[in-house]
Amino acid sequence: ADLASAMADQPKGVPESVLKKRRTATKNAAARAGAEAAARKARKAKRKVIFKKAEQYVKEYRRQERDVNRLHRQAAKAGNFYVPAEPKVAFVIRIRGINGVSPKVRKVLQLFR
Repeated sequence: ADLASAMADQPKGVPESVLKKRRTATKNAAARAGAEAAARKARKAKRKVIFKKAEQYVKEYRRQERDVNRLHRQAAKAGNFYVPAEPKVAFVIRIRGINGVSPKVRKVLQLFR
């Protein structure tokens, strides 16, 4: 009975494979629309988080800049100099042998020792 009512709803003369394709296409379109809506919502939330983080970075760097200026002023007031801290970064590369290297690169490596 259920199959007969389903067949009665469909127009006559349309192959069943075409009807199946239409059904799956509408189902896929609905699923895709739902997924796009969820992705849009997630993107919006992520954008808010990224913006908050960027604001936090700006706040932190402004505070650091103010601290450096304050220390400069304090040192000048006391008749001293303020030397800001240098970045503590080290590149460590292990190179096995220098023999097969072109002369310019060899010189650079010697200078980096």
